[in-house]
Amino acid sequence: MDLFAAGFGALAIDDRVRAAVAAGAPVAYSLSGGKDSVSIAHATTRLLDRLGHPHHRRIAIHADLGRIDWPSTRDTVEASAAAIGVPLIIVRRRAGDLIDRWERRFELGLARYVDLLTYHLTGPWSSAANRFCTAELKTQVILPQLLRQFPGEQVLSIVGIRREESIKRRLAPISKVEGKPYVRANGGGIVTWHPGVEVREDEVYTYIAREGLPLAESYQRGASRFGCAFCVLASAGDIAIAARAPGNLGALLHLVDMEARSTFSFQPDRWLGDVAPDLLPTSLAADLARGKAWAVERRRLEDRLPSNLRYVKGWPQRIPSIAEASVILTARAAILAMHGLASPYSTPAQVRDRIADLHDAERLKEAA
Repeated sequence: MDLFAAGFGALAIDDRVRAAVAAGAPVAYSLSGGKDSVSIAHATTRLLDRLGHPHHRRIAIHADLGRIDWPSTRDTVEASAAAIGVPLIIVRRRAGDLIDRWERRFELGLARYVDLLTYHLTGPWSSAANRFCTAELKTQVILPQLLRQFPGEQVLSIVGIRREESIKRRLAPISKVEGKPYVRANGGGIVTWHPGVEVREDEVYTYIAREGLPLAESYQRGASRFGCAFCVLASAGDIAIAARAPGNLGALLHLVDMEARSTFSFQPDRWLGDVAPDLLPTSLAADLARGKAWAVERRRLEDRLPSNLRYVKGWPQRIPSIAEASVILTARAAILAMHGLASPYSTPAQVRDRIADLHDAERLKEAA
């Protein structure tokens, strides 16, 4: 590893990146609007200048997440790209924004629950263990666009993450070659470069102030981080700041309505509707109270289900007795009624037979 002092902590580069830079590989700065992405991209472009990389081979790219973004995010990203001096490409998932994705996830979860394909009802939200939001709306949108933008070339994708940020990111490599599905037969591929892994947070703010770089609205309002206006991983303080920002009111009310309809809180231990209750219309507050009460009842019913029938890979592992099927039927009927739905498996025998069919199908798959 080589470290280049840039008046900005240290920027990291390895032999793989050095070879790509020497070959004039196209460079794409991934700009989220956050402090790390703009500062690291700005410092990296100076490093590339010193290494003789052609400036015209650089672009910036941003994934628009739709209604969940701070309304000011696009302006921040555009200003960031201008400060770096590169053209900006904005991409977006074709199937809708992140809120659409959460809505669709719950619809599909309900359909699977009706058909007894799941043992518990699935909530709409992404989570720390299931960050499909980042994968589907950022990575899986940005990287294919880069391959289309530079067909047949190895692209250096610069992502501004720092090892100081989290335990997981302490293991972040300086660079990595993206595997399938980002490898093309014509030679196209992606090398992700993390030049800012050793940079510290205090250095980021110092660099931004010195260089006059744009700072996202969330920081200016006192938030500790930047991301979606409402993130399932955000702290209570950051969520409260976002809720009080006038531009986020529409997203706030929509998500609280989703909490009420789904009976699942936005975060495992926190209802978004409790963050700024004075902002909720009376009717929405009433809907949320009902949704929270149903959530308590849903968990009570699910706790009564036979524990050794709970979902694991290859579910179902066994066939329930008629008595167990009766308990499953009672719980499911009550939970589905909360959503105005009913299951075609309306007797204990039908529930047992449905699970038996699923069990047999799974065993055949395992034996194949």
